[in-house]
Amino acid sequence: MAMRSPTPPTDHSARERLPNLFEVLSRRTLAPVDLFSFYIYMRDVQHSVDYLDFWLDVSQHMSLCRHYVRELRQSVLISTPDLDKASGGAKRSSQGLDSYPFGRDSSDQGPSDIHAIGKEKERAQLNSDQRLSAFLRHDNGNGSGEYRRHSPGHSLGSRSGDSDNAPPRPSFMTGNSVHSASPGNNSSGSPNHTVARADIRASAEKILYTFLLPGSEREIILPQGILQSIIDRIEKEGRDDPEVFDAAKDYVFQAMERDAFPGFLRAKALGNIVQSSMMLRLIAGLVSLFAAFWASFVLIFLNESRRTRCWLILPFTIGVYLLATHQYMLDPILAVLGLSEYTLGSVHKVKEPFVRKLLTKRAIMCFMWIAVIDVALCCLFILVPGKRL
Repeated sequence: MAMRSPTPPTDHSARERLPNLFEVLSRRTLAPVDLFSFYIYMRDVQHSVDYLDFWLDVSQHMSLCRHYVRELRQSVLISTPDLDKASGGAKRSSQGLDSYPFGRDSSDQGPSDIHAIGKEKERAQLNSDQRLSAFLRHDNGNGSGEYRRHSPGHSLGSRSGDSDNAPPRPSFMTGNSVHSASPGNNSSGSPNHTVARADIRASAEKILYTFLLPGSEREIILPQGILQSIIDRIEKEGRDDPEVFDAAKDYVFQAMERDAFPGFLRAKALGNIVQSSMMLRLIAGLVSLFAAFWASFVLIFLNESRRTRCWLILPFTIGVYLLATHQYMLDPILAVLGLSEYTLGSVHKVKEPFVRKLLTKRAIMCFMWIAVIDVALCCLFILVPGKRL
């Protein structure tokens, strides 16, 4: 079962370090090290965006499960408004459902080795997720027989008013998942539930058929033991609780953290231009530098005046600047302006404070090297005595 990291500070300016992968996936970072930038990087550079989509879809599956159980709890509370006068079974039902983690966002899911947190908090969070999965495993599609038996009238049902946990993405819903207050369409037994028990099953099967089965549309490579365990649990045991995907989710997270995330930080936190832009700058810089050297030798051997040779400053400066931006993966002018490229020709504001300071420092260093090399080349070819051949 995957563990969670502690909640980072909400004030982004307080984070005097680069973010980790968990914070990026949890949408706790700002551009250019946000989830959107990481998605583009995985798509355009790593060419393995399916792994990121799998991780996000499994996280969304957890959110769907929590939303379902949270609505079930709300139904129990509405059907038994006065727990002091209710039967002991109804009270036990509500108290039992109270133990599930309804208010947490799905992005709180992460592997066990992200951060070291207190053992008691670790154990409590792990147990809450295990109870959620255990509840869903024993749920019979009518809101769990154990709890529903103690709910008079099988609950009147209600939409939860908790704004901290918005309804899951529609992509995981079946055709009947967004209900229109029609009791016949709701397998949870509550007229106004937005998530039915069938939606959770459909979500688990969608993940299986999209990412895991051999030959599937967006198949990802997992160890055979993990893959076979998921297939058996879903297809043979009929399970759809979040615990089914824990091992695969942990494996995918660690693979992204090891293989993709360091390159992402180098590209977006230490640089501000994309791969295609770097290649164009390399080509243009080499052409400009070649033109500068060619013009320099022509002017020297034609014995042109030093005033005329001062025009060499232009191609030398352009060539050195473009080659330096390729080498540093950084455009210092964009960095000083607080801009970063998402795609070729598309720039956005750098909003992460620590990254902004880091890029500014690197831009100053880049400017210094550009100035030193440019001045050396210009002085050499402008001040050298001419000789007409």
